[in-house]
Amino acid sequence: MAHRILIVEDNPVDQRLFEQALSDPTREIEICSDGREALAAFERRAADVVVSDILMPNMEGLELLNELHRRVPGLPVILVTRFGSIPAAVAAMHAGAFDYVTKPVEVFELQTRVKRALEIDQLQHENDTLRRELSGRFGPDSVVAESIESRKLMELVRRIAASHSTVLIQGESGTGKELVARLVHYWSDRVGRPFVAVNCKAFAESVLESELFGHEKGAFTGAIAARQGCFERASGGTLLLDEIGDVSPEFQAKLLRVLQEGEVLRVGGSEPRRINVRVVAATNSSLQDKVAAGHFREDLYFRLNVILIQLLPLRERRDDILALARNFLARMATEAGRHMTLDPEAAQMLLRHSWPGNVRELENAIERAVVLTRSDVITTADLMLDRVGGSLPAHPASVAPAETSALTPALDEADLRARRAEALEKSGDVGLSEYLDKAAGERIARALAKAKGNRAEAARSLGIGRATLYRFMRRLGNESIGEQRGNEPSEQ
Repeated sequence: MAHRILIVEDNPVDQRLFEQALSDPTREIEICSDGREALAAFERRAADVVVSDILMPNMEGLELLNELHRRVPGLPVILVTRFGSIPAAVAAMHAGAFDYVTKPVEVFELQTRVKRALEIDQLQHENDTLRRELSGRFGPDSVVAESIESRKLMELVRRIAASHSTVLIQGESGTGKELVARLVHYWSDRVGRPFVAVNCKAFAESVLESELFGHEKGAFTGAIAARQGCFERASGGTLLLDEIGDVSPEFQAKLLRVLQEGEVLRVGGSEPRRINVRVVAATNSSLQDKVAAGHFREDLYFRLNVILIQLLPLRERRDDILALARNFLARMATEAGRHMTLDPEAAQMLLRHSWPGNVRELENAIERAVVLTRSDVITTADLMLDRVGGSLPAHPASVAPAETSALTPALDEADLRARRAEALEKSGDVGLSEYLDKAAGERIARALAKAKGNRAEAARSLGIGRATLYRFMRRLGNESIGEQRGNEPSEQ
């Protein structure tokens, strides 16, 4: 999208100079001869940056600045002043001008000021968008808490968030441990600072130390420059140590020292660095059992277990199932530009299923159904959970429909993909689940082949959004859908 720049200048020579200096294929420029004309142009269509002479007929630059900011607070306005009017320019800065340049104008100086204004304005737009997304995902009205257990959990998380205590989150794979960690961060006074998550199981011990504590230049082969670790990058914010139960005893000792001393020593470094980080640890196993078995240090366990959050599996909070399912369906249907609903029998099937993969498995099931269905109503045939197994005996308490419109934030992509195979393996359903994914993959492959590789067209033919298609392709892998890298046509 082109940036729009409004030039307000009554001198024809300067008009041409400013226009030539700021012309660019990514910009749209409009020239006005006075302040009133500029306001009228701005009313017709807002601008991203305004460049205005401070001395103008009908309406001076400062008055124009005030009128523009009354309409759009924070709009970048660059004022142009004569060399002898620096005090007026300083006054303009105090009044809220973004910057000023003096006449005769240096072209490079003007270009630099405008470029910086556009960059900062773009960053502000991105920050506003992120804030809205965070508020939508983690706001009080966005989290599912239909079951009594979930409501108690949300109350606990809110109380915990107000403190700076270390938190230990335990729960099965797919129960949303990272989501809860993000809620702790978002609802705390650290929300404006970084949230950094690291999967301790994903790194070899030597690499994990460098990843968490950082390293100095030359500390090891390939360390061509000094690098901050996750503790330093999370300064002032929250650090999530996922899969903490799988780190080695040697690393446990180093981590204990960091938590005790409140400082890290980079690999190859000699001077420790102070840190201000709230640590949240997560595990899908019982650290207490690991301590009893001699696999986890008791002193580190007590350092981490200041406040314990135990997440229940989805099968033990069944009132949340339909609310979660409808939220996932609403999001995926919106991405597809469709309105989709759950058939009553499909809802009953969801309630009867035991969900060995928890919330992650539920989202995958809805996503698969959206891809495979040929209608706007998800049926039991689309879910295919009867082929996967894991259904519970039907009885009134377990299958009573839960009518609710509550929403929950979608789990992060990293959490959705991570250790899905492990969860399915525990349930004994690897082969059947792979069969279902293969069926979805084959249908996607046929749609891509028919569309000659055009993903947008393939998504339309499947009746899903491109985001859903991309997410499914990432989860299945390009090989499973027969896509060849480097041979993808442009989607215009």
